[in-house]
Amino acid sequence: MFQRLPASVKVVEVGPRDGLQNETELVSTTDKVRLIKALAASGLKAIEVTSFVSPKWIPQLKDASEVAEALGVLPAVTTSCLVPNLRGYERFQETKLNELALFMSASESHSKKNINKTIAEALVALKEVADKGKADGYRIRCYVSVVFECPYEGRVGKSQVLEITEQLLSMGVDEISLGDTIGAATPKEVYEMVDLLAAKVDRSKLALHFHDTRGTALANVVAGLEAGVTIFDASIGGLGGCPYAPGAAGNLATEDLVYMLNGMGISTGIDLDKLVDAGALAQKILGRPLPGRYLKAALATREKEAARSHLCDSSPVRADSAIS
Repeated sequence: MFQRLPASVKVVEVGPRDGLQNETELVSTTDKVRLIKALAASGLKAIEVTSFVSPKWIPQLKDASEVAEALGVLPAVTTSCLVPNLRGYERFQETKLNELALFMSASESHSKKNINKTIAEALVALKEVADKGKADGYRIRCYVSVVFECPYEGRVGKSQVLEITEQLLSMGVDEISLGDTIGAATPKEVYEMVDLLAAKVDRSKLALHFHDTRGTALANVVAGLEAGVTIFDASIGGLGGCPYAPGAAGNLATEDLVYMLNGMGISTGIDLDKLVDAGALAQKILGRPLPGRYLKAALATREKEAARSHLCDSSPVRADSAIS
């Protein structure tokens, strides 16, 4: 059935940044660090931990420097953060984080709504940061939003996505995450997009970032796998959305992705039980259930088993069963 599935994939955890940034109730620095360390304990090797954007725009991430300082260096984990401009890059340089992430949009309207820049202006600003980052020896990733459909313009042309991708690679970006920001893509579109880009771009430099607005995120991952992509973004418990994309649901849940990949015989290096522990911690921190389907099922099973164990432990001992 499946023609060319990879033996392993890289999962990039974006929950601590992309997931938490839309939370209205401020999460403490201590809790953010606890969550990131729990995610690292599950075996995740790439975690986006925060963003050096202006607190005016995203108050939830105003403690980016404090989070980075408290984390220090996580052994064998690439810790990245979103860097919007040269001022953000200066703050990034003061940390021990080891990868910087840039971001832009594939449509003019979304770019103006998101960062108040045209695509051309955004590329100029990104190049300034990329030039600094490459000169300093950092690895650079870039998120490109709304590559399939824009909430303001509708479908986005593949040729436009290709042009942006080529320009980003020409400025030294190492990895490009193609974002289905409003969860509108279908598997056929995903395969065709990757296939078109792969004619000009090395597949190893492409990642896919899906939202599950219309329930197609996992199906789109399978299409991406068949198209040769081996890097996928996900968010613990399905946290996240896009403040500038009306109706956008949360990111693809990391546990759902890992469960599916495990069942397909594709290695991630992630311990699913420990990932559920991290999801349970995220729910406790936020004080509400998260939408991840595997997380719900796993926690319900744990609760049932705990209740059964409690019943067994508290059952009275019958006199005849105590005779040896």
